[in-house]
Amino acid sequence: MSGTAAASAPVLQVEGGSLRFGQRVLWDELDLSVARGEFLAVLGANGSGKTSLLKAILGQLALSEGQIRVSGRPVRRGDRSIGYIPQQRLIPAGTPLRARDLIGLGIDGHRFGLPLPSRGKRERVDALLGEVGATSYADEPVGSLSGGEQQRLRVGQSLASDPVMLLCDEPLISLDLNHQRAVSELIDRRRRDDGTAVVFVTHDINPILPMVDRVLYLADGRFLTGTPDEVLRSEVLTALYKTPIEVIRAAGQVIVVGVPDQHGHHGPAGHEHGTEATA
Repeated sequence: MSGTAAASAPVLQVEGGSLRFGQRVLWDELDLSVARGEFLAVLGANGSGKTSLLKAILGQLALSEGQIRVSGRPVRRGDRSIGYIPQQRLIPAGTPLRARDLIGLGIDGHRFGLPLPSRGKRERVDALLGEVGATSYADEPVGSLSGGEQQRLRVGQSLASDPVMLLCDEPLISLDLNHQRAVSELIDRRRRDDGTAVVFVTHDINPILPMVDRVLYLADGRFLTGTPDEVLRSEVLTALYKTPIEVIRAAGQVIVVGVPDQHGHHGPAGHEHGTEATA
């Protein structure tokens, strides 16, 4: 493949992807392509299969039908070209791990045996600490850091293998607005500076909306893709869910009301069945 063709080829391709658990269909005949440097937000109610999609891309969950390719290759477990940022979970106080050690696991944590210190690794860790703004607490115990500081380290860890794609599984949960903004901007800067594709699962698109190129909305086995303005509309989501959905624009935000969960219950945004977006 020529350099030009390689640069224009999709980083992620899902073709005819279906995922079922018994009679339950999470999504069916999903076709999706994500380009280099593209920011895709994945939205949907609880139980719609957002995290399952990430697991399938990571090779941890086999599709019922279809195929997934990353950089033209079939997905496989442990693909170092994919970075993964999990949901924010506080590391307990007293954990015997420094901030730089947590980032270092992204460099050699996949290898068997104890990691060996080296000048090259230290330089790489220092560079990653600087990239995510964590140099000032590099030698602090991770358990003593705030949730936002810990999540910065997870972003740095995800970048350690210089991935072509970042998978983000609701990485802003439990963070305050300032830390949400800081972590979002770290991820966005990486995709703008290095062309890294971003697939960002979230229940609230507000903190990342200015960064989003396209939305993938999953609903009751169906899906819809488009820009936020194309997808987050009352008539569009009503047709997708086949039940009345109201999109309210107020105070600079869009609130989606009436989204059913996997049990058929309905709820407003700001609770477990809702989705929010900034206008």
